[in-house]
Amino acid sequence: MKANIYRSIYCGDVSENHIGETLRVAGWVENIRDHGGVLFVDLRDETGIVQIVSNDDSIFRGLTRESAVSLEGIVRMRDEENFNPKIKTGTIEILTNKVDTLGKAEHELPFEIITSTNVNEEVRLKYRYLDMRNKKVHDTLKFRSEVLKFIRNKMDSLNFTEVQTPILTASSPEGARDFIVPSRRFHGKFYALPQAPQIFKELLMVGGFDRYYQIAPCFRDEDCRADRTLEFYQLDFEMAFATEEDVCEIGEDIFYDLFTHFSDKKVSPKPFKRIPYKEAMLKYGTDKPDLRNPLEIIDLSEEFKNTTFKPFQNSVVRGIAVDNIADKPNSWFNELVDFASSIGMPGIGYISVLDDMSFKGPIDKFLTDEEKEALIKKANLQKGSVLFFIANKKENIAANFAGQIRTELGRKLDLIDQNRFEFCIVNDMPMFEYDEEEGKYDFAHNPFSMPKDGEEAYKKDLKDILAYQYDFVCNGFEMSSGAVRNHNLELLVKGFNLVGYTEDDVKEKFKSLYTAFKYGAPPHAGMAPGIDRIIMLLKDEPNLREVQAFPPNVSGIDNMMGSPNEVTEKQLREVHIKIR
Repeated sequence: MKANIYRSIYCGDVSENHIGETLRVAGWVENIRDHGGVLFVDLRDETGIVQIVSNDDSIFRGLTRESAVSLEGIVRMRDEENFNPKIKTGTIEILTNKVDTLGKAEHELPFEIITSTNVNEEVRLKYRYLDMRNKKVHDTLKFRSEVLKFIRNKMDSLNFTEVQTPILTASSPEGARDFIVPSRRFHGKFYALPQAPQIFKELLMVGGFDRYYQIAPCFRDEDCRADRTLEFYQLDFEMAFATEEDVCEIGEDIFYDLFTHFSDKKVSPKPFKRIPYKEAMLKYGTDKPDLRNPLEIIDLSEEFKNTTFKPFQNSVVRGIAVDNIADKPNSWFNELVDFASSIGMPGIGYISVLDDMSFKGPIDKFLTDEEKEALIKKANLQKGSVLFFIANKKENIAANFAGQIRTELGRKLDLIDQNRFEFCIVNDMPMFEYDEEEGKYDFAHNPFSMPKDGEEAYKKDLKDILAYQYDFVCNGFEMSSGAVRNHNLELLVKGFNLVGYTEDDVKEKFKSLYTAFKYGAPPHAGMAPGIDRIIMLLKDEPNLREVQAFPPNVSGIDNMMGSPNEVTEKQLREVHIKIR
């Protein structure tokens, strides 16, 4: 095989074993140092750094930091006083007399590579190719590759077949906005980028595949945030002739093996705790609870059903009891009040329990003796306890506020064990939810889910119908959503009927599924763990964009590529589009 003309060895692999040998290395110039006639260059590639030295200052003349270079030289031992224990090549150096500049960098860099993670994100993303040279950023993306390799090996060991599904597909109402692509050949018609491979994976089940998976790109035209971007990847998998429990066992196996392999943190043992959706919303105020936080929310609506305290009248009242914090200074409680205001609450009421079991606090004077006794019993109040109150006319808003207060209390009291991955499975999800803006019910989650109790479920009020849907949750993040699919065409159509779609609508919007289910569709179920969030948690990154190679910014703009951008009038005419 022909030798590599740019290098014979990687920078990080040069060692004392090579002393006396002539080697060729290539990489980027990280640093240039002039020690009075002796010049030193720190040369970096993906494997590490090696020190280059020359006694001829003309060798490095005109060389700039971050230039790509190739050079040849003799490996020699450093003087002992110049050993650098911080790098693995710290005992040797390469003496060279010739440097080939392969790609010269400008003198002024947009930022220092070594500290790029401290630079404004907009600048980092604009020059992402430079940001990637930072070891932390680079190692994260290499780590992502290792995770994907592990996942593929794991799925292969579980007898899943990898299948790629189309990127250009049909637009369908699946819960989020589609990215649509105009057709040049078919006037006025559009493709859509898949929100998920939902329909394709169900068709694979009808097609006789027993276990399918892929590392699937998904596209949703939604506002970005710390844990969501326009384009993301998920481990999409589906199983034929499977139940919810079958899928959950596979999911537990994948998550447990993945997190124990790539992290030293404690991982909750299998089987993961199951929490019905209704219980999760009551106890934790969210359907993605962080179980590292020991605080739980209690419902106090019954205790205040006859109250004369106006903010609690005809309201859903939730409480959070915390032991041994009654001696906190007023400033501590004022900070919590300020937080409550910042999330849209009118404030937050609380009472402290004194040594004689009497109460002190902003709303103490509004409570009757009977209510106080009831609160002591219901919240299991002790000396030094504080009970916080959250109230709202609407149950979902009261739950949401209570969940945020619980999280903030956990943070302020340092109750969250940062050395744990605590998983749970939230199931028994509501099939439908009321959309107040539209004034009607719609699907709460996946419209293709099987209702619990089958056809009998549709005899209940829509708010009481549950679905075979389940989310894997870890440390307050939704890690995966899944469901048992509704493979019964008659039941599927009836579910859509209940939220205003006719059978013709279903036939038009989901033509392939509607037709395929007429030809012996097997019961099937699956889920889709989010790859980006998995890596985000494993790397302790609070921002999803840190674990993606070329993400847009939080506004969905890619300043590096200049997208979204305008196109020419000719391009618009070709796809029959006019800007209005």
